[in-house]
Amino acid sequence: MKDNYCVIMAGGIGSRFWPMSTVQRPKQFLDVLGIGKSLLRMTFERLLHIAPAENIYIVTNAIYKEIVKEQLPELSYDQILTEPERKNTAPCITYAAAKIHSINPNATLIVAPSDHLILKEEKFIDVIRIALETANRNERLVTLGIKPTRPDTGYGYIEFVEDGDILPGQVKDVKHFTEKPNRELAEIFVKSGNYYWNSGIFVWRSSTILHALEKFKPELHELFTSESHKYNTSEEQAYVNHCFAACEDISIDFAVMENAKNVDVVLATFDWSDLGTWGSLYTHLEKDYNGNAVIGENVHMINSTNCIVNLPNDKLALIEGLDNHIVVESDNMLMILNKDDEQNLKKYLIPMEEASPKFFPK
Repeated sequence: MKDNYCVIMAGGIGSRFWPMSTVQRPKQFLDVLGIGKSLLRMTFERLLHIAPAENIYIVTNAIYKEIVKEQLPELSYDQILTEPERKNTAPCITYAAAKIHSINPNATLIVAPSDHLILKEEKFIDVIRIALETANRNERLVTLGIKPTRPDTGYGYIEFVEDGDILPGQVKDVKHFTEKPNRELAEIFVKSGNYYWNSGIFVWRSSTILHALEKFKPELHELFTSESHKYNTSEEQAYVNHCFAACEDISIDFAVMENAKNVDVVLATFDWSDLGTWGSLYTHLEKDYNGNAVIGENVHMINSTNCIVNLPNDKLALIEGLDNHIVVESDNMLMILNKDDEQNLKKYLIPMEEASPKFFPK
């Protein structure tokens, strides 16, 4: 395991989990399941089965450095890589890959978002081990594909080559990536059988991803590698700040994965969600006989069905007559929203922020 390194991306805002998720404390730092652990903490503990703690790095926005340290005290500050501004996943991954490669040129990286929910972790670990073997043996760029359970338009899809059986744990050549299709296309993808959800979890050697970046995004590669001697020194942060100021805002999918020919997908069936919305969390929570998923010790549901409720344990609540709603309270902010209208949440928050700016500190 000494050459296995993990990069956890933890810089997002997660505004769709308002009111719990805010700019000051985004969803990756929250205990959205009510189990006493944040999503970041769960991700870290999951990856400890793959790499030692000293080989796990967090990439986050500079404003979240202390929150990361608070939730992951096992890590040193050298393992918390801070971005001065958000520039999507390609710069984040380039920075981490270049830094770790300067430490260990034989490193193999597992790159994972901090805010995904993964149940049946033993299946996840098995798939990661297959991905590691593939990445190390063949100099491949490997991603994990999740077998779709519905024609979800909120996920990207991976089309892979059909060559025989399609079974969990198999490694397939990737043909094409499609970002968030419309409903009609998503239904076609799910019926076809050779389209899996793009999990956003990647495995590759540091040398392999850096070579791919050099080929497809030479300017980005040059920025983060031209002065690699500054990594792991007192000059690192100033150098990285310069790189982020100068680089483009682009995802690793657009920068590399959609262009490279040496891309594989490991087919997976573990229970996974990117937790993009309260509704996506609802599908993974235990429910009562009326279909209500309740987090909060003092919530009383009367004649209410198919709701997701998240209230602090010190709040006593009676909820009567609701169906298919989201009820969340946090820091004196309350949301009662029909699940079918959740896609409008960002739109609803705009006039609220203008009318009540004290609840939306920058």
